Amino acid sequence: MIASIIIGAAIFGYAAWAFVKFINKSKKGKCAACDLSNSCSSQCGLPPQNK
Repeated sequence: MIASIIIGAAIFGYAAWAFVKFINKSKKGKCAACDLSNSCSSQCGLPPQNK
């Protein structure tokens, strides 16, 4: 019984944490939340550069 409660709490806790993390990333915008934002070649939000 106790194990079921602990496992259930862990599952719901992880789901809540993942949901909060998703909401916070979505507030940053598409490129700011991307893991590749430092090395991305699309350069979202930046004006075009002349080469």
